[in-house]
Amino acid sequence: METTALSPILDVADLRFAHPGQPPLAAGWSTRIGAGVTLLYGDTGTGKSTLLRVLAGQLAAQGRLNLAGAHLDRERDAYQRNVFFCDPDTDAFHKVTALECATSLNAGDARFSEARWRTFVEGFSLTPHLAKPMYMLSTGSRRKALLAAALASGRPLILLDEPTAALDAASIRFLWRELATLAEQPDQAIVVASAAQIDSVPLAGLIELPLR
Repeated sequence: METTALSPILDVADLRFAHPGQPPLAAGWSTRIGAGVTLLYGDTGTGKSTLLRVLAGQLAAQGRLNLAGAHLDRERDAYQRNVFFCDPDTDAFHKVTALECATSLNAGDARFSEARWRTFVEGFSLTPHLAKPMYMLSTGSRRKALLAAALASGRPLILLDEPTAALDAASIRFLWRELATLAEQPDQAIVVASAAQIDSVPLAGLIELPLR
């Protein structure tokens, strides 16, 4: 079953995408993603990360994507301001501190919540690491810093790629608990790409790969 919504936050119509020389990831796929948490589910290598990049407007594709009233093909800047996606394995922020990373990622976010960011910093035990360059942090701590920035951004669409990878058990429990709270927001959609099913958060929708 795929996610549907009467008033979607993200409306995808006739999406077509394929890497050169490879079978298509999407061939005329349409869906509507509404508020709450949607699981993007599929085995490793099925294209979850690629689909997130397409939905974020980072990879060119055919079709129509409308996010919170902004059409990707006509209003790319407005569309991308409405979505938060950051590759969890990026090295783009290695030379800045965790605090500077968050400040950069959330620059211009009118709905950014300092209080929620602090909640994630404390819940992820990041406070002692905020002044350290990102390259000095463990993989798990770098991922926590990116998650805190994403989930405090307030953007209409948040895309998370395997968010529990490299996290300790306590941080995973905290993340699921906070996502369950965020799932109640009426004007925000969170897509979680995962190779495992999620039973700790109420789901608004499910997208399974390969797409049908």
